[in-house]
This record gives sequence, C-alpha cells and structure tokens, in this order.
Amino acid sequence: MTLSTFDYIAAITEHSAGFADATRDNLTARVEHCPDWSVADLVRHLTEVHWFWGTIVEELLDEPPEEGRRPAHAEEDGLVDAFVAGAQRLVQVLREADQSAHAWTWASWQQDVAFVTRHQVQEAAVHHWDAVNAAGGSLDIAPDVAADSIDEFLHFSVASEDDPDDPPETALDGTLAFRATDTDDAWTLVDGDRPGTARVLRGVGDDAPVLSGTASDLLLWLYQRKDLDAGAVPDDLVKRFRAICFTD
Repeated sequence: MTLSTFDYIAAITEHSAGFADATRDNLTARVEHCPDWSVADLVRHLTEVHWFWGTIVEELLDEPPEEGRRPAHAEEDGLVDAFVAGAQRLVQVLREADQSAHAWTWASWQQDVAFVTRHQVQEAAVHHWDAVNAAGGSLDIAPDVAADSIDEFLHFSVASEDDPDDPPETALDGTLAFRATDTDDAWTLVDGDRPGTARVLRGVGDDAPVLSGTASDLLLWLYQRKDLDAGAVPDDLVKRFRAICFTD
C-alpha cells in the first residue's frame, strides 16, 4: 500500500514548509509532547534529522555519519532559515537518489534509500503537528499519507520477527486491530512466533478489539500525541502494545 516516491517527497515538502511557518514566530513556546523542549529545540532536532538522513542518502553511507561531522546549530534568529535550507537539501537529495540504492538505516532488514524516503514523511508530519499544536492550532494529516505512515509504523516500529535485536521483556499476548475510518484501511497485530514480537495482518481479525479513528488521529495516537476512545480495547492490552513499540 506504499505511496509513490513523488507522493512521499511531496508530503515531506508540504510538512516541512508548514513546520517552518508554524515555528518562525513561536520559538519560545513549549512542545507539549516533548515537555523539556521549546519550539526552538524542536527546530534544531528536525534540522539535525534532515542533515543526518540527507547525508546518508547523498553519500550512500554504510553506517551513520561520524558525530564530528554534524553541523553546528544556527543562532536562534537564523534557526528557521537554516531548517528551511536543510529541508530543501533533503528533498533534493531524495528526489535525485536511486530509491533502490543501498544505504544504512536503523531497520536492518531494509537498507535502502526507499526506507529513508518513506520514513521521513512521518518525521516531518508528526513534528509539523507538534509545531502547530505548540502555536495553539490544529492539524489533520492527509488520509492517504497518514494511512501509509500507520502501515510503516506497524511493520517497522513494533518488535517483529525480522528485528534482530533482543525482544522486549513483555509480549503483546493477544490481538489488537486498528481501523482508519476515512480510508477503509485496517490492520491486526497478533503475537509472533518469537517471544515479545508481533506480526501485522491486513484487515480486522475475528474477535480482535479494534481501535478506530481517522488515519490522522490513529497515526498521532501511535506517536502518543492524541488520545482516542479505546472502546472495547482493554487498558492492559494497550500498555503491552506500547511496550513493544519504539520510534527512531
């Protein structure tokens, strides 16, 4: 169900521009879901993210760039302009890259440019939401973009049998389904064969408790930005699901 490369780059471009607009005159505000951060800290973070992944793709690195190469932060009055320049560089690098080319990623089972392009949509969209929220506004992520991001999150940010790292101490120990009410997409998580891991199935499994919402709201729930009415989903199942999730 992945979108096209054109669609991914368009989404990164759109959300980066929106992020810049929302932050430019609001750098001292606090970021609700990153409580130790100001909006200025958020701008520095996303600027670093764009530099990091843009460098990996531009140079097709086999490992993360050395820490000493990381550029110094701009002064506060130039922070947003520096972000805009970095976002434009990332978009250009992704647009010109061979999406099938090998490059380091944190997902050891997908080491290519395409992974970076797809995942950077979530980075831009969720932090765009953070910035708008910090300014007292609201933002809905486009349904197709949000649904694709949910699919990517469930496959890559939930402990799975493809993950070579040690599994978490807990396990899902059940089934949990997600339904996007505005796109008709649905996913069901079930326990994997390896302890502490889960598998993703398309559709809603029989008798699985379902968390429903718009694709945008579901994605923001996954990133713990929004609360949803869990309905028949037991609280302990939600806690176990959270325990086997990670974000990078």
